[in-house]
Formats: sequence, C-alpha cells, structure tokens
Amino acid sequence: MSNKTRGADALVHSLKQQGVSRIFTLSGNHIMPLYDAAFGAGIELIHTRHEAAAVHMADAYARLTGSPAVALVTGGPGHANAISALYTAQMAESPVVLLSGHAPHAQRGMGAFQEMAQADMAAPVTKSSWTCESANVVAFDMQKAISTAGSGRPGPVHVSLPTDVLEASTSLVALSTASIHVPFQLGKDDVIQFIEKLTNARRPLILCGPSCTSRSGRERMAQLAAASGVPVVGMESPRGVADPSLGAFAQVLAESDCVLLLGKRMDFTLKFGAAPTFATNCTFLQIDPDEAELARAQRALGSKLIHTCNAPVDVAISQLQDAFRTIAREAAASTDHAWRDEVTSAIAYRPDAWKAASSSQPDRLHPVQALRPLQAILDSHPDSVFISDGGEIGQWAQACLHAPHRVINGVAGSIGAALPFALAARVAKADAPVIAVMGDGTFGFHSSEIDTAVRYGLPFLAVVGNDARWNAEYQIQLREYGANRLIGCELLPTRYDAVTAAFGGYGDQVTQADELMAAAHRAMASGLPACLNVMIEGLAAPNIKR
Repeated sequence: MSNKTRGADALVHSLKQQGVSRIFTLSGNHIMPLYDAAFGAGIELIHTRHEAAAVHMADAYARLTGSPAVALVTGGPGHANAISALYTAQMAESPVVLLSGHAPHAQRGMGAFQEMAQADMAAPVTKSSWTCESANVVAFDMQKAISTAGSGRPGPVHVSLPTDVLEASTSLVALSTASIHVPFQLGKDDVIQFIEKLTNARRPLILCGPSCTSRSGRERMAQLAAASGVPVVGMESPRGVADPSLGAFAQVLAESDCVLLLGKRMDFTLKFGAAPTFATNCTFLQIDPDEAELARAQRALGSKLIHTCNAPVDVAISQLQDAFRTIAREAAASTDHAWRDEVTSAIAYRPDAWKAASSSQPDRLHPVQALRPLQAILDSHPDSVFISDGGEIGQWAQACLHAPHRVINGVAGSIGAALPFALAARVAKADAPVIAVMGDGTFGFHSSEIDTAVRYGLPFLAVVGNDARWNAEYQIQLREYGANRLIGCELLPTRYDAVTAAFGGYGDQVTQADELMAAAHRAMASGLPACLNVMIEGLAAPNIKR
C-alpha cells in the first residue's frame, strides 16, 4: 500500500473507531481497495462462497452480539446476490450494514463495468440506502450507517462505494462518540395511559417483535413481566400465532381483552387483528418506533386501537418497567396471577403423545425422535446456540428445542440461511455448542459454506432432516389439491453427510432413533463442521392445541 490515505483507508479506520473487528465478505473487483486497506489494520475479513451467505452471517452475528455487523460484497451481480438476504435481516429486525462496491462516479451513466442502480435495488429491504459521494465523507457515511442500523427499529442499511471514492486521497477523521440518532421517549401521560389500561384489563397481554427475541431481549421482556404482572410474549416466526415454539398460545391469545403491541407489527402473523384470532371485544394499545406501523395498525384495527405512541422499544420497556415499579406497584401486585400462569402453561404445553412418537416408515425417524434428544447437548453449556431453518422441519425443531441463544429464519419465512447462521454463531460464541437444524432443501442453498467453515476452523453440528422433498409445499399441495396432484416437490435422498465430508468436514447418516445421540456425540467430538443426515418421515408441522 502507498503512503497516501485513501477513501478505503478512511472507511476501515471509521469502522475500527466504531468497534467493528470483523467483516463478512466475498471478494470482487470493486472492493479490492478495501481488502488492501484492511490488510494488517486489525479488522478480520471472513470470506464466504456466496454474497448472500456473507449477509446471512452478518445477520446472525448481529443478533447474537447485539451490535451492528458488516457485510462487504462487490458491485453489480455481487450486490444483486446479496439483496435477498437483506430481506431476512429486515424482517428479523437485525442491524446489518451491507457495503457494496460500485462503478466509479466518473463513469456514471456511461455503461461502466457492472453499473447498476444499486441503492435503488436495496432500498425496499433496508432502513436507508445510498451511494457514497466522495472520499471525504466516507467515514461519516459509515458512522451514519451503523447508527441507523441500530437505532429505532433495528434493521439493515446499505451503502454503495464507487471505486473512485475508495481510491481517492483523503484524511483520517476522528468521529464523535455521540449518537447521531437521539432516542425519543414516551411522555409521562402516555406511560400513565398504558399502565392504567393494562392494569384495568382482566386478561392483558404484551406482544413484542423480533428485536426482543435475542437473549438480552428475552431478559428485558422477563423483567417487564415481573414488574407489571402482565404476560409478555415475543414473536418472531412466520407462522405467527401458530408458531409451534409458542405451544398452545393461540388459544389464550383469543381470550385476551387488552393487547399492547410493543414493537410488534400488526400484520399477517397476527391475522391483522381479526376474530377469531382475537376476541371481538379485545382492545389494542401500540408503541412503535415507526410512524408507518402505527398508521397501518390504525387501518387494520380502527376504533379498537385506543392509544398509541411513537417510541423505540428498548426505551419504552425501560420506562414502563420503572413506572410499574413505582406508581403502579399496587396495581401490578393485584394482577390476576391465574391469567399469567395460564399463558405460561399454554406456551410450555407439548402433547403427551410426543413422548412415544415414532415413525410409521422403516429406516426413518419421526421429527420428535430426531430432535428432542439433542436438547441434552444444548443444556450442557450456559451459552449454547440453537439455529432453526426450513419449512416443516424448522417448525418441529422450534417446538422441540430451546437454548440461551436462538436464531431462526424469522418472519421473512425465507429458507436457506442455516449454514451461514451456524458459521456466524461459532464466530460469535467460540466455545459453546452450536446446533443448526435444517431441512434437506435448506442445506442445498449454501452447502459450499462448509468450505468456509473448514477454512476458518468453525465447528458446529448441522442436523439435516432429510425427507427427500420440499415438504412445506408438499403439505400445501396435499391439503389444497389432493394426493393425486402433487408436483415439483420431490428431491433425491442425497447423502448430505457425504457432501459435508467432501468439503473436509465430518458426516454421518442416521436411520434409527437409537443411533442419533451416539452419532451426535461423534460429530461434536470430531472438532469439524459436522453434518448428521437424519432420514425422517415427512410430516406436516405440528398444530399444537390443548
């Protein structure tokens, strides 16, 4: 590298000032100046096999660490490859910053190599998306991107970086430590309104969105529940009220008479607030960082939405918690504990029949047989990570398994991210067990990231539920059109364990329930990225009712 300071150097320096120590990336022509600037600068580049995988890794890393994470890809097709992964991060409320190389400003509109309207492409799946204008502002653009990603409702941000911006001379700058986004708060009267309406209800509920489902978010929800006496439930699944990890929650939700949407969107996951998902006399309150979400809830709920406020979720939780502990101490103490216990019991409920579940097919496991025993591994460490992705098998996994840290494909409902998620989990949690459950369809999206895991020495356990089909779509066809109109859902019973071994990992196949745990322990002991190819019976996701 020459002695001059380039835009690329200023960018790396800016990221370091903001605590970024690693970037998930895939190399390409437009971003070579950044690779050069990062060399020896104290920022690790973890390079993947697909641009979407780099974004998925940044997504999981951000969810697990609680801090914005950075993905870096080249321009044009590289940027386009990364876009779909931004949607998963957006719906999971994950603070990801995507940096994309870009054709030079000097050639804008001239048909430059891989020239695209990149900022426009990323705009629908980000909080903000723009193209950096000069080397002199690149450091401030990085500060704005990271601050925006983590403020309000967390979510992805995109910045395109023209090559002449990265190569132009500039100076290093010291960034202000003050946030460029000043948090706004609930007013005192708003706090009183929310508390009065919740404490006057007989069966109140507080529903939180995906940003509250991290480990630290669940702790905040538990603290609010303890202070208020009101059940607080986090929701992050595309199955919404039918999320199997929430057990029989749908049944108690329908009995609630007052629901506070605390950062939880009023959308398809809540059936848009309509009966019978909610009681006809149920009233709603809402706190949300986005004015647009308040307006959308108003359109869906009309007069049933009786009080709203625009505020960040974490700030609102703290204010409500403090208020409940002071001005509402008596009201909280008098809350109906029978209702709270009923909600807790409903969420924890799993059918007794699962204890004896078995497959009706030879050399296949029932999903419960394939998954429930793995809980012992997740229970073996206080920082373990459970990852779930896929259609029907993902729902079985979420119903059967839990861990201190959980990363799922989220409200987006887009499958394929499990392997990149697992790599990021190992980077974030160096010593804890990482178990990633996925379907055979999911494995195929990013199987080459096993190569990335081997190169970086990132062991984890992938459990592939192999039913040789796209089972979610198969179940839809079976239900809607009948067994004689099944088409386009079949796969081969591929040996994904052998695929993993071919990349340098460890693989094993399981066809009998009594083989599962021995195979899992062998895989964990290998110290390699490992895959258990578990042949399962292709059953529909559980619909849990008491």
